[in-house]
Amino acid sequence: MSTSSRRGHGGAIASLRSSRPFRYLWTSNVLFFGGVWTQTLVLGWMVFEVTGSALLIAVFTACRLAPMLLGPFAGVIADRFDRYRMLVIANVWALVAVVGVAVLAILGAAPYPVLLVGGLIIGLAHSPSQPARASLVAEAVSRRNLSNANALNAFAMNMTQMIGPAVGGAMIGVIGAPWALAVSASWFALSLLALLPVRGVGRGRVAHEASVWRMFADGLGTIRRRRVAVAALTVTLAANILIWPVYQTFMPVFAAEVLHVHAAGLGALMTCAGLGGTIGSLVIAAFGDFPRKGAVFLAGTACWGTLWAAFALSSSTAVSFPIMVAAGLASAPFGVLQTTLVLLATPSRVHGTALGLQELAIGVMPVATLGLGALAELIGVPATTFASASTLVVSVVVIALAVPALVRYDGRHLPETPHRRVSSAEPEASPTPPA
Repeated sequence: MSTSSRRGHGGAIASLRSSRPFRYLWTSNVLFFGGVWTQTLVLGWMVFEVTGSALLIAVFTACRLAPMLLGPFAGVIADRFDRYRMLVIANVWALVAVVGVAVLAILGAAPYPVLLVGGLIIGLAHSPSQPARASLVAEAVSRRNLSNANALNAFAMNMTQMIGPAVGGAMIGVIGAPWALAVSASWFALSLLALLPVRGVGRGRVAHEASVWRMFADGLGTIRRRRVAVAALTVTLAANILIWPVYQTFMPVFAAEVLHVHAAGLGALMTCAGLGGTIGSLVIAAFGDFPRKGAVFLAGTACWGTLWAAFALSSSTAVSFPIMVAAGLASAPFGVLQTTLVLLATPSRVHGTALGLQELAIGVMPVATLGLGALAELIGVPATTFASASTLVVSVVVIALAVPALVRYDGRHLPETPHRRVSSAEPEASPTPPA
């Protein structure tokens, strides 16, 4: 297949140009992610103002992320019911929850326990809706544009990761944290409005008479037989045990104790990672339906781990900041293709379940954080980061050797022909038998 035919028309925005439903869905996702990142900063600041305790902030964060453990159950619900309606409910839930916590905070009735429960309730709107959100993409675009669409979603995540906290921090300085939280609810209101034209996508699957638990068991059996999907999920699990906890937890330590920069330097360091991820997502989007997606996924993840190991060894800002940009760039193949590969390698009838398992793999991060934190107390943060990043690289190599099908996988063969739903956005290619 020629390069031009692989990329299709539209380049980096091919899926936005070819699919009207995806344009609205992507816009809704941008606004939803913007709200999530804005409130991550505002709520964290409110907890710190109330408690002044780093430990209690960590407990709040773990509580807010705990709903990710519901991923498999949420995935089955996404396979059984209307995915569009699930996203509408999630937007309304988030809007009401954020406004409720903000009103209590404005009235001075939001002590730490209230913020803890509020964080959990808001988290229930974010994480359980992700399987429906990601699987809806596969119904809004054609198969050849799936990598491009997921890359644009990753771009939205990275872009809002830079913009959302900046907006939240600016609002805190001008109107205070409680009012900043109230204003940030507008992200979800706008996300809901952008979602309305997507009505009708996410329906039309075969009705299920089996119970949720039976569907979950059957889905697990189907996914287990897809070695490429299982291997991709294993890489996701390894990354969320070994690398993401380092980024989420240890960056202030690197900034203060290793690089000797203050809060502004910490912000710049994390912006470097977001900038690299944003650029990487756009590059992947531009390549469209490229070959050897599995090999790119594994190579990018191994390179990402290698760069984190190099970052752990550096004590120079002149070296560490460019390394963080490169690490963000290398993280893009992982961030984009972990979802793309799972969707391409599994039948559409179990997409929700497969993405629910992915959400569970991401949800182990708070538990892994505790383990890495305990190790850092013994051997230090740089040594822990180096050991963790090196372990990820070794794990990727082992998975590549154990599942060579993932290395060769390009996702151009349909995993099934029965129950296949053709997107209304554009026609599918004729099914070809799996290799």
